[in-house]
Amino acid sequence: MAKILIVEDEKPIADLIAMNLEMAGFETEHAADGEKAFKLIAANKYDLVLLDIVLPKMTGVELFPKIVGQKIPVIFLTSKDAVRDKVHGLTLGAEDYITKPFDNAELVARIKVVLRRQKKQTPSIKIGDITVDMEKRVVKKVSQEISLTMKEFELLHYLILHRGSIVSRDQLLENVWGYNFTGNTRTIDIHVKKLREKLGTEKIKTVFKMGYKLEE
Repeated sequence: MAKILIVEDEKPIADLIAMNLEMAGFETEHAADGEKAFKLIAANKYDLVLLDIVLPKMTGVELFPKIVGQKIPVIFLTSKDAVRDKVHGLTLGAEDYITKPFDNAELVARIKVVLRRQKKQTPSIKIGDITVDMEKRVVKKVSQEISLTMKEFELLHYLILHRGSIVSRDQLLENVWGYNFTGNTRTIDIHVKKLREKLGTEKIKTVFKMGYKLEE
């Protein structure tokens, strides 16, 4: 049974989320502010964190690096609906972003997609001087380990599996994000740019009006 931490300062919303997740078979815990969430994360093991951005004591944006550093997937949960806020949340490395008010069935479905991705295990994959260990979720260039966010890691994995082929932005949104994303596809461009910079490679090519291709 997956254990999910709900970080939400509005108790009625947190209670409703917890009820729906428990009906779906998940175990839940709740933190009403960022500081309490940080203490719970330090003392417990969670499979996923639902994280509101606007929180007392420590905001979701401030808390996020402490969570992602422990390789716990995060779904941002917030009332902000501007495209720039969604892009910002995903750029930080969140697995997903859902805006309040939301459909509880959709939230459960998105959580299941993220958890399913975390369970996928494949052998180590090599391309050039880059080695990707899917089981340990470790990326190395030659012998130096490269720190990637979870979303960057999934993006690299998908590109490697389809290396030599052109992959459209729609394909990446559907298969890496795991659902029919309705936001701005610039999200993909931002993640690809950061991935190139971290890997120090030009092998991830932009194909004009079509998408991206990882060269052999």
